[in-house]
Amino acid sequence: MSRTVLPALTVPPGDRLEVVSAWNDDTPYQSWRPQILVPATFRPGTTSRVFVVVNQKGGAGKTTTVVELAAAWAAAGYRVRVIDADDQEAALSQWLIPQYAEGAAPHSLRSVFFSECSLLEATHPTLFEGIDIVPSGLDLKRVEYERPIGSEQALASALAREAEQGGSPYDITLIDCAPSLGLVSVAAMSAADDAVVPLGVGGLDMKALASLDRTIRVVQERNNPKLTLAAVFLTAWDKSGFARQLAGKLSEDYPDAVIVPVRRSIRAAEAPVAEQPVRLWAPESTAVSDYDQAAGIILPGRAA
Repeated sequence: MSRTVLPALTVPPGDRLEVVSAWNDDTPYQSWRPQILVPATFRPGTTSRVFVVVNQKGGAGKTTTVVELAAAWAAAGYRVRVIDADDQEAALSQWLIPQYAEGAAPHSLRSVFFSECSLLEATHPTLFEGIDIVPSGLDLKRVEYERPIGSEQALASALAREAEQGGSPYDITLIDCAPSLGLVSVAAMSAADDAVVPLGVGGLDMKALASLDRTIRVVQERNNPKLTLAAVFLTAWDKSGFARQLAGKLSEDYPDAVIVPVRRSIRAAEAPVAEQPVRLWAPESTAVSDYDQAAGIILPGRAA
């Protein structure tokens, strides 16, 4: 099977976001520009790392965030596995389409929850070098209503077994959650090292974050004390007073997290239809540059 190599970006310096350790609230609005906030307390991750991308509000850009971070890290030489933990049909598995080996069982994430296979047996290549996928479909809904024994820890247990059996072949695992805080999302957060939250720049998005924050804290207390909030992505970012206010509040509420504005890009919305990462479909997009820059901050790259 021929696989497309994801290219490194050549972005003019003027198109990169400035990286700061604190925002200057005194900057006049006319002079204010989007910046990536990297607090002095932030420590970049190391491999092997599991990230859960979560927000129970739909339309926040979760799947785009998963795809673009995966593409950036694969282009930097990492081996990346993405897990589709969303039971909607138009989700990750319809964008990065799994390539099933001839004669092999088309196992999915549902198979892992019902102990029908290992996580590795449910992992399949995509058409892009360095990115493999654990797919899902509508049958993942069965986990929510049948609730197999040990469901909340099913993913954490699958990753632990993989580590015990010689270690994971992947440097990074990214889990794309559904726009809900159901059993599968809790299982994903219970298995992760870090949470990444895509957030739209709107009042309803901020209210949704408050509910998500409560859930993360409960998971930390009961299931996964190592879980941290690594980054918040302000998706489809446009310059506005509210965007500035929201970013400031986030920096107060999550003082150890990286906060990344992802500038609005019309072409980014076309990429799922083309079944390509935005990095390939529209490499000149500011969104691609923003995700690429953030990926290098959250987990610095290496030579392929």
